[in-house]
Amino acid sequence: MKTWLFLLAAIIAEVIATSALKASDGFTRTGPLVIVAIGYAIAFYFLALTLRTIPVGVAYAIWSGLGVVLITLAAWLVYGQKLDAPAIVGMAMIVGGVVVMNVFSKTAVH
Repeated sequence: MKTWLFLLAAIIAEVIATSALKASDGFTRTGPLVIVAIGYAIAFYFLALTLRTIPVGVAYAIWSGLGVVLITLAAWLVYGQKLDAPAIVGMAMIVGGVVVMNVFSKTAVH
């Protein structure tokens, strides 16, 4: 259970860092740049802890799948990014793939 919390912490830190990357305006704004550096450092620290238990392919699939959805949600809420039907369907397919991998694959750790 602790490993999954580490992965969740890594994903949340990565989403915060990526959102701040947009706000840094090409590394020209110091405040968001500091958030980027700290956020990615925290994300990779917790991802490294996660990889002690969860196979790298599984962890990365979850990291990237959930990260795509959360960063898109953040972009929609914070930056007003518009989503069309193909974008929503595509994200649903990504999430579906991660679910299939975790539910049916013997690769995933349960």
